[in-house]
Amino acid sequence: MVGGATSLLAAPALPTRRVAAFAALAVLVGLYYGTHQWWFELPFWWDVAWICLILIPAVFGLVWFALPLWHAPLRQLLVIAIVCGVAAIVLQATGAGGVANFAKLAAMTFAAWCFLRFFEELSWVVLVAVIVPFVDSYSVWRGPTNTIVNDKPEVFSALSFSFPIPGAARGAAMLGLPDLLFFALFLGASSRWSLRTGWTWVCLVAGLGGTMALATWLEVGGLPALPLLSVGFLLPNADLLWRAVRRRRDGSGQAPGPDPGRG
Repeated sequence: MVGGATSLLAAPALPTRRVAAFAALAVLVGLYYGTHQWWFELPFWWDVAWICLILIPAVFGLVWFALPLWHAPLRQLLVIAIVCGVAAIVLQATGAGGVANFAKLAAMTFAAWCFLRFFEELSWVVLVAVIVPFVDSYSVWRGPTNTIVNDKPEVFSALSFSFPIPGAARGAAMLGLPDLLFFALFLGASSRWSLRTGWTWVCLVAGLGGTMALATWLEVGGLPALPLLSVGFLLPNADLLWRAVRRRRDGSGQAPGPDPGRG
């Protein structure tokens, strides 16, 4: 078990500026979630733009600032994921859905970084990025996700992260928990294998926003997010991934080196 024998106190320290940025962003996002119902009302498509261009980047900016923690000891990552998961269940059950959102985000993020430790080759992540869009598409259109969304909306709400609309007490865009997990997995992989981490974050966020906007434009109950999320990982790193796969095929087994253009 990777990191199993490492002390819980050996977690990497975040740079002070990164901690300050995380704290400032967390306060801003928390204020919005706590007061959004009293904010200004916007026309319908401006609401969509607000969620896709402002709120989604802000929420996943928290994952960006926490990214160096992906290489904390595995045991610590697992403990944090479990604690946050239990907190999310308790908060959701007691009606504190807004706070539960961020416990879910933390639980999925740290769970993803636990899984990442078991990926021995970058090619494994590429394979996952190629396969999961098909699995997600089937689940959303004909599989269990479709059943839950249509027949048990309260279950879907509990297993989702919500992006509330400004000026409305009810109504929100929803993102499934697996989407949070794969966002963190792909972002963590880009850091672990020295890919273009900054551009990967930008493209992953764009993939989520694009999926929400497309679902709204098509007037469907929901679209699978993992296809564009996978593209958000593969597209900005295509040349590095191709070289890594070729090295693996040729037997050299070397990961791509740091790229001067990565964020």
